[in-house]
Amino acid sequence: MSDNTIFDDVFRTMMEKMTFLVVPLINDVFHTSYPADVEIVQLRNEYQRVDGEIITDSRLLIGNRIYHIECQSTDDTTMAVRMIEYDFATAVEFARKQGRRYRMEFPRSCVLYLRSGRNTPDFLEVDVVFPDGECHLYRVPTIKVDNYTKDKIFEKSLLMLLPFYIMRYEKRGHEMSEDPQLFQELLNEYEVIRSKLEVEITEAGRSELFSDLIGLITRISDYIFRNEEKVRKGIGEVMGGHVLELESEKRARLLAEAKEQAEALGLERGMAQGMAQGMAQGMAQGMTQGMAQGEERLSVLINRLILDNRGNEIQKVVTDKEMREAMYREYQL
Repeated sequence: MSDNTIFDDVFRTMMEKMTFLVVPLINDVFHTSYPADVEIVQLRNEYQRVDGEIITDSRLLIGNRIYHIECQSTDDTTMAVRMIEYDFATAVEFARKQGRRYRMEFPRSCVLYLRSGRNTPDFLEVDVVFPDGECHLYRVPTIKVDNYTKDKIFEKSLLMLLPFYIMRYEKRGHEMSEDPQLFQELLNEYEVIRSKLEVEITEAGRSELFSDLIGLITRISDYIFRNEEKVRKGIGEVMGGHVLELESEKRARLLAEAKEQAEALGLERGMAQGMAQGMAQGMAQGMTQGMAQGEERLSVLINRLILDNRGNEIQKVVTDKEMREAMYREYQL
């Protein structure tokens, strides 16, 4: 399978089946402020160039504005001219007649570069000279995945960049395979990505898409490291292996275990039940106010431990008062 095929497939899957993911990207690039649930209309995404080549692109209608996003696996010096050709075709297709006069409006466009170099520009530019000699600068912003750290991706909710994040490591696959420390650092990074993704998707009310995004991340990783089995399998286990137990499920399991520990130590059954319910449901409404506050504090602490990959300390936190108080101080709870 060629680069273009797999990258295009993943990109189009998100654009067509997870369209809401593109909203934060559009907001970031074009400085708009569309809400996450804004209505998006998919436009026809295929047309024929003058040379007969069939072009597929991604065009979206939000309100009365058309957005055109192209995905490129590598830098291409001809991209500026290609973009103006695509955008001119869109302007012609949606030209509006006003009496004997037409109004053609170019879409807002950008190019997503999955790989980039020092010479990859921040903007693609073409000087368009009209018959009267007037010159207009056609300018298209570029998005370079390499410029986005994982923290920046989550800060801006640019989740559609996550499947391509691994590409910054494609030239280091063999090195990671041979160096246990580098390999473990990569696995740790993707453990964090998986955990943060589950939280972000759940908070957005779209938890059913978690496994779909994980699948796209794994698919790109499998391709990038197709010749490095150790690295490929390692990431696959971190990402795919954990799909069977989401963070929400893991939290519920750990809370159930905490309840059992509390009961085993002879705590009042009502308190143990309240703790389990509070962790699973955001604090049991039937608990007394004082107990509810204590349970909420413990629930927050346990959630923080899970997110920090310290789940092995939860049991002791529940059963050891001194350690629990120390943890409260550590997390400033």
